[in-house]
Amino acid sequence: MSRIIGEEIRNIPWQERNDTAGPVWRYDQNPIIGRHATKISNSVFNSAVVPYNGGFAGVFRCDSKAISMNIYTGFSENGVDWKISDEPIVFEGADEEILRFEYRYDPRVCRIGDRYYITWCNGYHAPTIGVAWTKDFKKFVQLENAFLPCNRNGVLFPRKIGDMYMMLSRPSDNGHTPFGDIYVSQSPDLEFWGRHRYVMGTVSGNDSAWQSTKIGPGPIPIETDEGWLLIYHGVITTCNGFVYRMGCALLDLEEPWKVKYRSKEYILAPNELYECVGDVPNVTFPCAALADAATGRIAIYYGCADTVTGLAFTTVDDLIQHMKKASL
Repeated sequence: MSRIIGEEIRNIPWQERNDTAGPVWRYDQNPIIGRHATKISNSVFNSAVVPYNGGFAGVFRCDSKAISMNIYTGFSENGVDWKISDEPIVFEGADEEILRFEYRYDPRVCRIGDRYYITWCNGYHAPTIGVAWTKDFKKFVQLENAFLPCNRNGVLFPRKIGDMYMMLSRPSDNGHTPFGDIYVSQSPDLEFWGRHRYVMGTVSGNDSAWQSTKIGPGPIPIETDEGWLLIYHGVITTCNGFVYRMGCALLDLEEPWKVKYRSKEYILAPNELYECVGDVPNVTFPCAALADAATGRIAIYYGCADTVTGLAFTTVDDLIQHMKKASL
C-alpha cells in the first residue's frame, strides 16, 4: 500500500465512499460554501485550506458583487463549516510597488517550517504569481512576485528538494488562456526563481481528450513513498466552451519535473448541478487537499462553476492505483 509522508490530521473531514464508480467521491452535503457566504460575496470558490491550531484556516477567493477579485481569510473547527472574513487580506511589505492592488485570485496555502506561504494569481500589469507569508493568518508579509507576467497557478512544494524551494506554475497570457503546460521553477530563498523545467503538457488526439486544451497544477503536492502526488485540472474546448475536470500525476521525489505516472482518465468531472450551473458553467477546479498520513485519507476542496466550493474524498491508494491502471 502507498503511504503519505507528512503529518497526521486526525480530524480530517471525511465521509465513506458512496456508490460512485470513480476514485473520488463527493461530500453529500455539497456545496460546503455558498456564493453568498460573506456580506460582500457574489461567489466563493478556488480557495485553499490547511490544518491550523487544532482546526483549519484558509485563504478564500471571494469575488464581490462588483466582481472585484480578492482573497480573504477564513477559519473552521471541522473543515466543513467556515467563517470567512468580510474584509480582504491587507498585505504589508518592503516595496509599495509590489503591494499595490489590481486583483488577487485562486490562492494556495503551503506550510513550510513555522510559516504559511500564500501564492495567488496577482495582478501586476497582467497576471503573475504573488507570494506572501503569515504565521497567524492575521499579519501577512508580501514578497516579490515570483515570475514575469503572464503566469497562473503557482503551487509551492511543502519542503526544500535538495537545497532549493520549488514551485509549479502554468505560463499563460492576459486573457482566458486557450493553452497551458505545467513547469517547475527553483529558488534558494523564495524570492529569486530560475532553473525552470518542463513537467508535462496537454494531450493531443483522442488518447485523453479531457486535458487537450490546457492543464494546471492544483493543490500543494502530497509527498508519498512513491513520489509527489499532484492533483491537477485539465481542460477541453467543446462547442459550449471550456470544461474543467480533475486528474492526478505522480512526480519523482528528487526531480519533480520527471513524471512517473499520469492519469489517462479524469478523477472528477462537472456532473452535479452546482458544478455545471453558475457564473462559469462546467468547472471542477481543485485548489487544496488535506492529506492524513495516519490513514491515507485525502479531502479535496474544489471550485464549482466558479461560484461555490465543494468537497470530495479519496485515498492515496485510490489515486495511485487509478494512475497505474491507466497511465499516459
